[in-house]
Amino acid sequence: MSIIEGLYARRAIRNFDHREVEQEKIERLLEVATLAPNDRMREPWSFYVIRGEAKEKYEQVVYEYLQERFPTKPKLIEGSMKSIKQTPVLLIVTSDIASTEEDTKDNEYATCCAIHSMWLAAQELNLGFVWRTRGVGLVHDKRSYEFIGAPEGKKIIGTICLGYPDADHLNDQKEKKRTSFQEKTVWL
Repeated sequence: MSIIEGLYARRAIRNFDHREVEQEKIERLLEVATLAPNDRMREPWSFYVIRGEAKEKYEQVVYEYLQERFPTKPKLIEGSMKSIKQTPVLLIVTSDIASTEEDTKDNEYATCCAIHSMWLAAQELNLGFVWRTRGVGLVHDKRSYEFIGAPEGKKIIGTICLGYPDADHLNDQKEKKRTSFQEKTVWL
């Protein structure tokens, strides 16, 4: 598959089968992430791999968060928890906070590129991938920072859900309609 074909084929996969993801494949994705462009080679990303017992603890953190955020929406909580429980691997991705606002933003942009590189590589490895920034991603909640050890000078950019896609879910996915670049482009 070419890079362009991969971009057209990329989908957010939220439903996974129960297979564990091999260590080698996780390491390959992390390696690919480090190839992302980054200003002055600061390599501002850090990755926190959550699986096994750590994932069970993370599920409890997510549950507490959802209970507080959506106390009157038990079906939403149930669906979100099902999604997290069936995800084999979670990755919390952080970006370094730099000494200037401009450098910090550049670091965040580079980390976004690293995440996108992993997303494209996941397709080649037959893995499903979704980049969560809200809800169960807990990106904006202090509990995520505490869970990964509250590293100083880090900002969480996303929580990645990773696993082998559920075949039925893949077959049910519809092609997403995108706005034409022509409507989003100004030629100067």
